Amino acid sequence: MDTQTLDQSPQNHRGGQVSHLLLAPGQFGTENLSVTWVEGEPGSEQAVHSHEGREQVYVIVQGQGAMRVGDEVEEVGPGTLIYVPPGTGHSIKNIGDERLVYVSSTSPPFEIAPGNSAFTFTPTTQQR
Repeated sequence: MDTQTLDQSPQNHRGGQVSHLLLAPGQFGTENLSVTWVEGEPGSEQAVHSHEGREQVYVIVQGQGAMRVGDEVEEVGPGTLIYVPPGTGHSIKNIGDERLVYVSSTSPPFEIAPGNSAFTFTPTTQQR
């Protein structure tokens, strides 16, 4: 069985949110998928961005967010899945009083060139 924990995952810090790369391209033999676990404190916000040729989903685990996909903005909470079509601008902001936690999956996976990744390894010591 192949497993990966948050503490073992490389991280990317942006907009006050921390992304943990749980499944990287090629990890465990994967070919068509990458998965991140993201946490953001109240008020944190991703910048609007897009991924050409890649579709993406966000699944909200905890907290309340304002999700932007294209020209639409909608409040989202636990148990909500948001689909982002390829090349569509999107972002999420924590609009609640607690940590926003979500899982994001992208297919095909992001290309991560060796030594040129926004993700770095920083072990986490917080209890979840």
